[in-house]
Amino acid sequence: MSHQRVGKCIIINNKNFDEKTGMNVRNGTDRDAGELFKCFKSLGFDVFIYNDQTCEKMERLLREASEEDHSDSSCFACILLSHGEEGMIYGTDGAMPIKTMTSLFRGDMCKSLVGKPKLFFIQACRGSEFDDGIQTDSGPPNDTLETDANPRHKIPVEADFLFAYSTVPGYYSWRNPGRGSWFVQALCNVLSEFGKQLEIMQILTRVNYMVATSFESWSEDPRFSEKKQIPCVVSMLTKELYFN
Repeated sequence: MSHQRVGKCIIINNKNFDEKTGMNVRNGTDRDAGELFKCFKSLGFDVFIYNDQTCEKMERLLREASEEDHSDSSCFACILLSHGEEGMIYGTDGAMPIKTMTSLFRGDMCKSLVGKPKLFFIQACRGSEFDDGIQTDSGPPNDTLETDANPRHKIPVEADFLFAYSTVPGYYSWRNPGRGSWFVQALCNVLSEFGKQLEIMQILTRVNYMVATSFESWSEDPRFSEKKQIPCVVSMLTKELYFN
């Protein structure tokens, strides 16, 4: 980190949805938001939580953030907690393309973040498939869960983005109503212990391992029982990133 500030972190926490969307209340998400706030604050971010945002409000919020001056910041982070589908994220009133929000921070749109990491953490479903897993030496199953269905040279406008998805394309993402989502639990656990020591890809690799090995769904409905999950990281970062 070579600037005065680590940077801004926006958490959009969507729990309640309009009836017309057909989406259930996301119980446990407030715990996720609270834990993420503490984790990213401890890393030096200026953290802001916005609850129950419509699609229009989400886009406006991130557009305003992209138009701010980030010259004295080392990076930018955005965390989306909501229902989702592949390539889509839900506002309280319906779904919108994730790219609509992330593209606001491209190099040609947000000049003060050119060459700086732009991190997006997305806790949401990316489809309706289940991961049944394959038997290994595994621990005890979990509780009942819910799902979420310097730049003098040119830099590509899509460079320096990192997307950390809670699950792979096409699959459900699991959330415990009491303890929060598997992905956020693991992310906060690893960040709390290693956030100021390890590089971001090392951190997220450990998150992948923790989600893959420490969590398994349990439900009285066998269709939703003994399911697994693996997060997915897509990186276009051009430099290593340490939060220290």
